[in-house]
Formats: sequence, structure tokens, C-alpha cells
Amino acid sequence: MNVFIGTDSGATTSKTGGVWADGSVISTELAQSNTCAADGTEAVIQGWVAGAKKFLQRNQLSWGQVMGFGLALPGPYLQYGILGPSANLPKNFAGWNFYEDYKQALQKEAGREISLVVGNDGRYGGIAEARALRTTPHDRSTVLMLAPGSGLGCSFIKEDGLPLEGDMLSGTELAHTPAPLHLLNIPALRCGCGRDWGCYEAYTSISGLTQLLDIYLPKHPGHILEQQENTKTSCLALRDLAQEGDALALDIFNCQARAVGYLVATMARVFDPTHIVIGGGLMDPASTTKVFREQYLHVLWETAKPYLDTPQRANIQVHPASLGELSQAIGAALMALLKNTE
Repeated sequence: MNVFIGTDSGATTSKTGGVWADGSVISTELAQSNTCAADGTEAVIQGWVAGAKKFLQRNQLSWGQVMGFGLALPGPYLQYGILGPSANLPKNFAGWNFYEDYKQALQKEAGREISLVVGNDGRYGGIAEARALRTTPHDRSTVLMLAPGSGLGCSFIKEDGLPLEGDMLSGTELAHTPAPLHLLNIPALRCGCGRDWGCYEAYTSISGLTQLLDIYLPKHPGHILEQQENTKTSCLALRDLAQEGDALALDIFNCQARAVGYLVATMARVFDPTHIVIGGGLMDPASTTKVFREQYLHVLWETAKPYLDTPQRANIQVHPASLGELSQAIGAALMALLKNTE
């Protein structure tokens, strides 16, 4: 049976997934590796190909069955398949024609030409989650997805199951729109994109954790993290601390949940979706407890609710991502399938 493979290349890790020709998921087992961005673009390409080979071998599939590839990669893009200056990737990646490089590498590996589609990781994740939510072929409800991770992935999935991308491929780039600082009661944080208006990404994702820790740590004197250097590694420990009920960690994640809640309220007024999906590592059952996930979503919804119209408060449904950290890889595979059947 024919298959379609998806690669999700994040700032730190890359994941591989796939779907059969009917759109059903081949495997929900997480297959990931280091993106190796610090080693240059060639190393990244080699890692993507290695991930695909490993996925095929693990699922007893052959290159002859592969009908198309999809690649989910954070933007922004200068044009289709060409990376622009990214907040979460090396500066010298700007201008990289990753589409052509990956396409050639896949062709060399398979011994034939394989179609490739590329797009923003957040938007592709939305494709997969929307398909999972739509329980009937006639369900055309729209979906807004927000996925905090290394950055903040965002997508709006239209009635046709495809993401809103915009004329310059920057549609729904919500991560770098300004958060309501007067409501968060936090000054404008630095963002890797260079904007100075307080990007949502800095308040909702790993990229802003060191700054949030600087703000909240003095409010918890004697905390164990006072004795450690404030680095990305120490900040990543916050997720484990939150599972243990640590007050500092919970304060920080509640702040992030409120920030996502304000973004949900704003985007609900813009797009008026039926479903809102929250993805990323914080919603991954393998990484966080049910209590933590429920608390995060509760804070998020209670923050958003007062700013919504009455019908929206009654009808919008908020869901944790059902595919966990595989949603973007699966979405990339689904996009390859959709483009193959046009």
C-alpha cells in the first residue's frame, strides 16, 4: 500500500511520521532525533533523511511505497521553500533553499523523483489535529491550533481542511504579534525575532522561559533554582518541577497559560472557530501529568472566556492535541497526500 511521509524539523529535534493513502496514521510511536542545526544545513538534511529511513525500516516499508513527502519547518520564508531570518535557527540559515536540498537528497536515496511539499510547522500540525477532530466526512468545522514548544506554532484550518497561509506565506504568524502586557503585568520581553513590542512567543514558549524565571524567581526566596545558573537547561527543569507541584514552576506555567488564553480570545474574535487545539510538549501525555494539563487548559480558558461573545463561550471547544508531538509530522504527511490527490 502506498504511503506518504512527513518530516517535522523543530529548532532542537526532528520527528518523522506517515500516513497511508487513505489518510490513516501509520504509527503513533514517536520517532525523533537531534536536528543538529548547529552543524549546518547539510547535517540537517542528513538527519531528515536518516529519520525517514529509520521510520520506513521500523514500519517494514520500502522506498517504492513512498508517493510523497511533506516537510514542516518553522518560518518565516522569503518565498516557497526558502527560509527567511528565523528566531530559532542559526542566522546563516537565512536564504537557505531547503526545498531543493531536501528534494535532491530524497531523490538520491529513493533512486527516483519523489514529490515534496513544504510549509510552516504550526500550520501542518493544525491539518493533522483538524482531521482527527472531524468525525464525519461532512464535518467542515474550523480549527485554531496553538502549539507552544521551542517557539509558538499557530494555524487556522479552513472548511476545506487546509491552513490559511496568506499571499506571502505569513498567514496566522501569531507568535510574533504583541501580547497585552497591561493584562499580563509583565514588561515587554526580548524575542529572537528582533521585535520589541512583546511577542506572544516570548510569553508562551521555551524561548522566553529564562526571562520569565528572572521575573518570578525573586518571588520565591530560597528556591532550589536560586543556586543554579539561569540557563535554558535549568529552565527546562521547570516542567518536571511543575509535575511535582512546585509553586515557582506553576506560577510560570500559569503565566504562560494566561498568555495563550489572551491569544485564544483575540483569535476567536478574528476567525470564529468551533475548535481550539492546544499542542506542544506541555500537552504530551508522555511528558506531563493529567493534572498539569487540565490545570493549564483551565487557566487558559478562564482567561479567554470573559473576552468572547456569548455564543462563542457556549460553543467553542478546547482540546489538547490528540497526536501529541507527532501532529506536525503527521500533518506534513497529510499535506503531501492532499497535494498528490489534487
